[in-house]
Amino acid sequence: MHGDTFIDDEGARGSRAPEAETLPRFMSVKQVARYLQVNEKKVYALAADGIIPASKVTGKWLFPRDLVDLWLLESSHGGLLSDRMLLAGSDDPLIYRVIMQIANEVQAKALISYTATGTQLGLSLLARRRADLCGIHWGPAEESRQRHPALLRQYPQHHDWVLVRGFLREQGLIIAAGLAGSDPEELFSRDKQWVMRQEGAGSRRFLQELVTRHGLDPAARRASVRAYSERDAASAIAMGYADVGIGIRAAATEFGLDFMPIGWEAFDFAMPRRMFFRTLFQKMLDYLRSSECHRLAQKFGGYDFSETGNLVWPV
Repeated sequence: MHGDTFIDDEGARGSRAPEAETLPRFMSVKQVARYLQVNEKKVYALAADGIIPASKVTGKWLFPRDLVDLWLLESSHGGLLSDRMLLAGSDDPLIYRVIMQIANEVQAKALISYTATGTQLGLSLLARRRADLCGIHWGPAEESRQRHPALLRQYPQHHDWVLVRGFLREQGLIIAAGLAGSDPEELFSRDKQWVMRQEGAGSRRFLQELVTRHGLDPAARRASVRAYSERDAASAIAMGYADVGIGIRAAATEFGLDFMPIGWEAFDFAMPRRMFFRTLFQKMLDYLRSSECHRLAQKFGGYDFSETGNLVWPV
């Protein structure tokens, strides 16, 4: 072989592309289109929807070649990272224990993590492919089959997503010992300190509906601390930083606090379609259906598994 010329096994002459003509580390739209064998319009759409790894620099899309390769592998046949399950979104004490149990079982054979971010931040992480699935809750259980899909439709990636029912759980007010028997109006008085939830949290949405339903004045609350998860809110009350906060019965039970029930909500899992068939997600559903999990849920109180694993959307 001399220069760019080579002779193949059958003696035929051909040319080999010189190193200078290989694709750069950061590819343009035109180069990515050629690399993926699609038209440039499709590349623009993938980039705009956050599906393909890309960065916009001074108005121009650039695509890291290494990340595009990983994206292709991850999208094929269950994915290069099919032994990974990164769960974001809403917090739940039972889900936390299920994830820990699976992680202990699989050891270093798989990466499993659970980050309680709240519903809307979790969906944003899912849309940017920084999470594999997201736990969500957004209002009363009887409205969840309309509200939850509507929430997902706010993201361009929703066409590739599915929504699977985790369980129903009891939502209400977590209150400090000694306040049992109070009514909502009394808890909204200025002498009660509230733990507040962040924007985008499903519990904060539930609180807004409580305020509307009872005609309460949200300005009457005295906020003392902010919490970023169900268990964070319960721990703040247990430690004496606040008297009351919105949350689920299981979190109140976990921290030995009183609870004022308001209603039931659905806890669902949003994910790309391919995630539903992965072994780790199916293992989590198996645990949620197991008698062992149901015994633990009984100790917490406030869970209903009658719809676990059902496809909520699309239907």
